[in-house]
Amino acid sequence: MTITAQSIIRRATDLLQDPTCIKWPIDELVRWLNDAQRAIVKVRPDALNTTATMTLAAGSRQDLDIANLNPLPAKLIEITRNLAASSTKRAVTKVERSILDRQLPGWHAMAGVVNIDHYMFDARDPKTFYVYPPALVTAQLEVMYSAYPTDITEPAPGGTHASVTGNLALADIYADDVLNLLLSRCWMKEAEFAANGALADKYMALAVASLGAEIKATLAVQPQAKPGASTVAGA
Repeated sequence: MTITAQSIIRRATDLLQDPTCIKWPIDELVRWLNDAQRAIVKVRPDALNTTATMTLAAGSRQDLDIANLNPLPAKLIEITRNLAASSTKRAVTKVERSILDRQLPGWHAMAGVVNIDHYMFDARDPKTFYVYPPALVTAQLEVMYSAYPTDITEPAPGGTHASVTGNLALADIYADDVLNLLLSRCWMKEAEFAANGALADKYMALAVASLGAEIKATLAVQPQAKPGASTVAGA
């Protein structure tokens, strides 16, 4: 199900009791909605999880930013398999770079291949990874990454929720979280009044609690093998 940005803004103006967007202008509300989507992806990279085919650059070092991926990548999550037409389509596994560096110090200079065996990733450099053996330019991998949400276009000042177009980039289950973060930002604008500051904190707390509860629920129901059971269907 797709959630329109207009529906989120309308809920916000209803709760703010500002249907004509006088106190909180419509362009301001949309900016804060965009901020809310980015904030959610920052703390929950899986909220905008994307799987794509990535054509590799020649060599060992790969950069998501120059891979022409759409939507734009924020950080790598996982690499699963080879996808080049001439490849074996076999799985690619994650290893520690330090192991290769110790055992094969010159591995970065090895000849390029289409079939990649392993990848290495450091969370401190979230858009970069290394592949072993180094890649040919014809190598392709299936990559899973967290994407930047596409911003909703800001309408001209002076409008109402009816002037807002576009859909949330996030799944519909995050609609309440976007709304609560948006409302928190609204009340932060009026935080010189103690009660408004408390409202800002309240809506922020609602969003944080919801996002934390959702990941716990997701992990609780994810597919998993029972202890001692085979993970292979029919075995």
